Amino acid sequence: MELDLQGNIEKFTLPEILQLIAASRKSGTLGIQRDDAIVMIYFDAGDITYGYGPRQTFHLGQLLKERGKLSAEQLEEAVAVQAKTENTKRLGEILINREFIDRADLEAVVKKQVEELLYSLLSWQSGSFKFYENQYPTDEEITVRLSVENVILEGLRRLDELNMVRETLPDFEAVYSIAASQGGRTRAVTMKAGEWNIMALVDGRRSINQICELSRHGREETLGKLARLKLAGIITPTGRKEDSAAGELEKMVNRLSGLFEEYLTDKRTSTTATRNITQIVMEK
Repeated sequence: MELDLQGNIEKFTLPEILQLIAASRKSGTLGIQRDDAIVMIYFDAGDITYGYGPRQTFHLGQLLKERGKLSAEQLEEAVAVQAKTENTKRLGEILINREFIDRADLEAVVKKQVEELLYSLLSWQSGSFKFYENQYPTDEEITVRLSVENVILEGLRRLDELNMVRETLPDFEAVYSIAASQGGRTRAVTMKAGEWNIMALVDGRRSINQICELSRHGREETLGKLARLKLAGIITPTGRKEDSAAGELEKMVNRLSGLFEEYLTDKRTSTTATRNITQIVMEK
């Protein structure tokens, strides 16, 4: 018997919809739409096997690069090849054919990609959905197997953190600095390496947005760590907003510094370096 499942997310939450499909052990495709965003989730006997959103943020190549499985140059080369084929070839197929990655690397990152897409869906409060029984992804897709229950639990944990970030850091343009200890009290703070790395970017001039851009961690993880540092009283807002002009000045200074280093380490290029420095100063 086919499962007649369609309606609005306002009446049925996504966790309820996923649970119903899992409990019925149905196979097919769940289509979800909000405005012009459309996501397709594939099921096999109640388990999630794939998810696809044409505008999803979590791109395969970027995830492989973040995991250290792919260099920026290899990704650029693969994307260029894909563009020449007018996107008829999958990026994963190109990467494997060129031996930049193996199939195990691809399967691991596809699983991560599908999980991130599903977690982001759980924050949707509006939209429509429809389940298409016995419709599956094409054979060229790399499928996974995810428990609906695990996806819901982890997604809700992330929603809790997202709400915490929104409440703790309501303005991402606000500038933060390291908070001074009060009453001369010595603070014995134990932090992990990632927290130290992010705190080092808090200098009283950068905004939350600028810190996220400079952080080697993802934006979501950086925001979570910043929120916890604020709640712990380690960082505090300065009352100022980000200054785009100051940001451009910092970039210019960094570029000048790089040219001076090049000049000092290679005397043979001193004339060229001096000319470049003069041109940059004149332009600014």
